[in-house]
Amino acid sequence: MSKIALKTVFVAIFMATTCLPGCIFSSPVEFDKCEDPDNCLTIAFEAKEEYSNTEENPQQFADRLAELLGKEVEIYPVSSPAATVEAIRFGHADIGFLDGGAAWLSWQNYDLQVLAAEQKADGRPFYNAIAWVHKDSDMAQAAMDDDNTTDPFDLMAGKTSCHTSALGSSGMLLPMGYLITNGYVEVVGDPDDISSLTDTVTGHFSEDSSIPDSGTLYHKYKGSLRCLAEGGMDYISFAKDPTVPDYCGEDPYDWCFEGEFTSTEDFYPLPTFGKAPSHPVMYNPDFMDAENVTALQNALEVMNSEDTDILDNVFSTPGFTIINTEDHLGTYGGLIEGVPGIQAYFSDKYGL
Repeated sequence: MSKIALKTVFVAIFMATTCLPGCIFSSPVEFDKCEDPDNCLTIAFEAKEEYSNTEENPQQFADRLAELLGKEVEIYPVSSPAATVEAIRFGHADIGFLDGGAAWLSWQNYDLQVLAAEQKADGRPFYNAIAWVHKDSDMAQAAMDDDNTTDPFDLMAGKTSCHTSALGSSGMLLPMGYLITNGYVEVVGDPDDISSLTDTVTGHFSEDSSIPDSGTLYHKYKGSLRCLAEGGMDYISFAKDPTVPDYCGEDPYDWCFEGEFTSTEDFYPLPTFGKAPSHPVMYNPDFMDAENVTALQNALEVMNSEDTDILDNVFSTPGFTIINTEDHLGTYGGLIEGVPGIQAYFSDKYGL
């Protein structure tokens, strides 16, 4: 065999023996394993390399839960929401954490259930998805009318809508799902294709409506509100209820009051479209019985009062709200089902 061939074989063997265990079979960071599988709670967690040396390491959460539950707690590393769902679905993990879309899909497809949900900064396990408008707009005036002679949502047609992104929950999916489901907006294009959503928006609102890409001026909640502030009376910001206090409240951005908006009071919230749920704690009732669910809920409530530093470090939340599946995800699912192609979109996004 030539030297070149030997070198090639050596490199191949080196790559196989050094990369495979770390790249395919090992997690980015090592976690403690349960010694007694029959007395163990297993948590599916999307672990990252940097968790090994930072306060974000979920091992501290596992260790504290072990103390409160009187049993061992093990972190089961996963790489994606789909892997989290599969781990819970087949009993490899007892619980896991998912965002609202993945949680809703796992409930619909595999009957996974919610036992608690992360709280937002204000203590709620959700945000309200709402439309912000100018207080002197016809939409706001209709909402203020005690006689309810005009529906403010009927007046949105032809206005310029400002969304947070193409598929954001509060800034697109919830308001559009509500408006479509309740007959205010007709779907333009294939009702089973998510790409029809853009044509539906521009067909009902204005062709100049803002559906921003990531990193652009009007992206996210801040951008949606800025779009409204700079647009004026015939613009709508689809966002969440804390958006105005967050960006145009006590410490407002310069753009808040440069046009037709002269004070915080000029921003008016229309009635909510529904709740955008926080990340829930999911479990499989086929593998986790009611007694163990209750024990875990009680432990989380203790951590809400005694271990806020751990919850903030690991989950960036002030606490967990004990809540069931229907209360946390039911309204959300009922609304977004009106969005064209949403089930196929979520299935593709999360690999479920």
